[in-house]
Amino acid sequence: MTGQSLSPAHIVIVDDDSDVRDIIRACLEPEGYKVSEAMDEAELSRIMQNEPVDLLTLDLKLRHEDGLAIARRVRQKYAVPIIMITGKGEPIDRIVGLELGADDYISKPFHVREVLARVRSVLRRNSTPVRAERPAAERYIFGGWVLDCQTRELESPGGRTLRLTASEFALLETFLVNPNRVLTREDIKELTKGTSRFGNDRLIDNQVGRLKRKMTSIHDARGIIQSVRGAGYIFTASVVK
Repeated sequence: MTGQSLSPAHIVIVDDDSDVRDIIRACLEPEGYKVSEAMDEAELSRIMQNEPVDLLTLDLKLRHEDGLAIARRVRQKYAVPIIMITGKGEPIDRIVGLELGADDYISKPFHVREVLARVRSVLRRNSTPVRAERPAAERYIFGGWVLDCQTRELESPGGRTLRLTASEFALLETFLVNPNRVLTREDIKELTKGTSRFGNDRLIDNQVGRLKRKMTSIHDARGIIQSVRGAGYIFTASVVK
């Protein structure tokens, strides 16, 4: 269990191979996790519509469905963490999967200890549980930009849209919750709940730089996130929730 939630973390295994589902279930349940299984997208949708879900493991090589397409549709509706699992082992699959916002990636054949370690790590990084679907109205507006917390999509003042990765979303949301306040790098590490992508000062600086470049690629975002010498960063735009 993740330890911070009063109820056990709920994990859904999405795989059409019953043997794989059995292996993952047998790995997770003894650790106290609540486990549900889905053979396809329809079963997954029924589960997510009816109960809170904290994490998905998603096989990308389902027999009759495209796992990447399922991940894309999940990302359009939910902010639940995803660990993608595949036997393909092709770098392009990993790249596309991570661009969709996957929180981790495991290749078959895998060891059960690896699955457990990665599940623990992802849940720890998302230690404030992401419950099923966020309210549709949950968004932030700043300087003409609109961040949709449900889909992790950022719309520019000119109407162009960016899909943010999990780490980019966590970083931007942290700034939006704390506008016009100098955040030290330690503050950012704490406020992003110890996400591994923010584990040290250099990683934080890299992530801030990457987010600023990504925003500027579709609209001038200079000055919104500013460096404060010897201190950290400040988000200067006015924010409306």
